[in-house]
Amino acid sequence: MASTKGQTILCKGAVCWGPGEPLVIEEVEVDPPQFGEVRIQILFSSLCRSDVTFWQDKPKIGLFPRIFGHEASGIIESVGEGVTEFVEGDHVLPLFTGECMKCIHCKSTKSNLCEKYRISSARGVMLSDKKTRFRVNGKPVYHYSGSTFCQYTVLEQENVVKLDPSAPLDKVCLLSCGVAAGLSSVWKVANVQKGSTVAIFGLGTVGLAVAAGAKKVGAGKIIGVDINPKKFERALQFGVTDCVNPLETNRPVQEVVKDMISGGVDYSFECVGNAQVVESALLSCHDGWGMTIICGVAGEKTPFTAHPAVLLLGRTITGTIFGGLKPKSELPKFVEMYMNKEFALEDFITHELPLSEINDAFKLLIDGECLRCVIHL
Repeated sequence: MASTKGQTILCKGAVCWGPGEPLVIEEVEVDPPQFGEVRIQILFSSLCRSDVTFWQDKPKIGLFPRIFGHEASGIIESVGEGVTEFVEGDHVLPLFTGECMKCIHCKSTKSNLCEKYRISSARGVMLSDKKTRFRVNGKPVYHYSGSTFCQYTVLEQENVVKLDPSAPLDKVCLLSCGVAAGLSSVWKVANVQKGSTVAIFGLGTVGLAVAAGAKKVGAGKIIGVDINPKKFERALQFGVTDCVNPLETNRPVQEVVKDMISGGVDYSFECVGNAQVVESALLSCHDGWGMTIICGVAGEKTPFTAHPAVLLLGRTITGTIFGGLKPKSELPKFVEMYMNKEFALEDFITHELPLSEINDAFKLLIDGECLRCVIHL
């Protein structure tokens, strides 16, 4: 097979031409990687809720046409000048938020928000020259946190992590976002202890990963809160002990939680990305020590409200991107844990579809019919 290094590649990609419009499978021109960049052949890409949020353009960014997708796995096809960490053929995970290893955030044990390569869903272009590497019929197409709904993509080397080549790419793709974020939110951000009580608001992939992580450390009671009762049976399999549907009670859901756990839970996790849900999660916590962790990506810019006394009485609230994981230096440990069967990824994969049926995957997720749909590219 002839080498494609240094050449523009023509491949299939799912392009969104406008907010909420069906994705169109196009012939996409993918330029060679520039200095410090790598070009990746994407083999598998699962659909994440944040892809839907930005596809609908709820944050009103307005960057279209665009190629979405960020939770993926693949193989390095070629590297640009200045790349020393990767070679052709390396198995990798694209990262929606990067790690330069040099800035004040990367050197700190308290942050994973790299100053230069942190998540920026509004960027749409490469940092080196402020240009896109994608075109359709000569028209530029914007990037999105990896743009993995395309058979080839280009990323800065700081936004890629190398994998053990024995790791199954169709499974570990889930670790580049949702599952790792949920698990690490429990283990690293909250540091949930054995016997603790937990409430999870939103029982999608991140919420169920939180449940699995809480179960693994021996949490005593794990309450799952969701307005879709179809999710409850599956939630019990992931470790949730009790389920609550806010639509089936005439009281605020936080009061229901406090009846179930006298005074409230030790930890609550907001996995929806909704201001009202954040408030409910905070008010579900026990005074004196309760902690709320915001994991959900909010599309709307609605603020949440809380009286200062809620925090004055000892509750805390914090947010986290990617569960606080430093993506390049800490994510390989999660791959190792999966390979050692310390947690399962297969349980999160409910559907698998070819790239040509990606709009069906969006519908499944929006309708609440799936956790993760793995797209085969």
